[in-house]
Amino acid sequence: MKPIEDSELIINGDGSIFHLHLKPEDIADNIILVGDQNRTDVVAKFFDTTELTVQNREFRTVTGYKNGKRITVVSTGIGTDNIDIVLTELDALANIDFKTRLPKEEHKTLNIVRIGTCGSLQADIPVGEPVVTAIAGGLDGLLNFYKDRNKVCDLELERLFQEHTKRSELLARPYFVESSPEILKKLSKFRQGITLSAPGFYGPQGRVVRLGIIDEDINSKIETFEYKGLKVNNYEMESSAINGLGRLLGHNTATVCLVIANRRCHKFADGYRNAMPNLVEQVIDVLTK
Repeated sequence: MKPIEDSELIINGDGSIFHLHLKPEDIADNIILVGDQNRTDVVAKFFDTTELTVQNREFRTVTGYKNGKRITVVSTGIGTDNIDIVLTELDALANIDFKTRLPKEEHKTLNIVRIGTCGSLQADIPVGEPVVTAIAGGLDGLLNFYKDRNKVCDLELERLFQEHTKRSELLARPYFVESSPEILKKLSKFRQGITLSAPGFYGPQGRVVRLGIIDEDINSKIETFEYKGLKVNNYEMESSAINGLGRLLGHNTATVCLVIANRRCHKFADGYRNAMPNLVEQVIDVLTK
């Protein structure tokens, strides 16, 4: 096998990977992803001990221990484009030999859970409730750039969603990838369903400010869609790439989000930041017991 070229996998002069500025020994096998770099400190507050903190741009990492298990939290910033960076570099840290620039003979599986915020698309899901992504749907198109995309996607769900919503041909083809059963079982106390990851916060999620959108009824169509007993519970902006890249790379992934807005009831939770630590603590305890 040919070594990965310097221009394809960039390693900094200190031996750390390009964007995250982390070395292979800096990450645990259990990783929490958050969007907001300030939320890494909210997560790390629940660690029993911490051993390192590293930051470059919006990517802030803290590694420590909880209940005797090593755990890492990484901030990703917003969007699936950033997830492309974070998932690829975390996998490289775990599964590429930086000296030979070749994949390691023994694959390491990471357990990766995103804790974030979202908007509910169902009237019966109130603000302040956590929801878990059983299936992540990507409206962003990121996974379509990767070979073997169809091997990890639910193609029937993709077809039915396209037919139900009558999406414009101008938009990226959506993709749907299941979260890892192992992690979903641990998060079974929370409501589960389909999550849609949008490539933007406004128009791509059906919001109209000054610019019109091509389908003003899109959220009503999404609200009535159902697949194998699962409804589309929420919008956010990262879980599709986490599940898609995670599955292709051989990692266990899932997302749990705090609902901070109900799009159908037009409600927003101003004090959601006060509720986030409780969700973080619950998820960390579940993952480390």
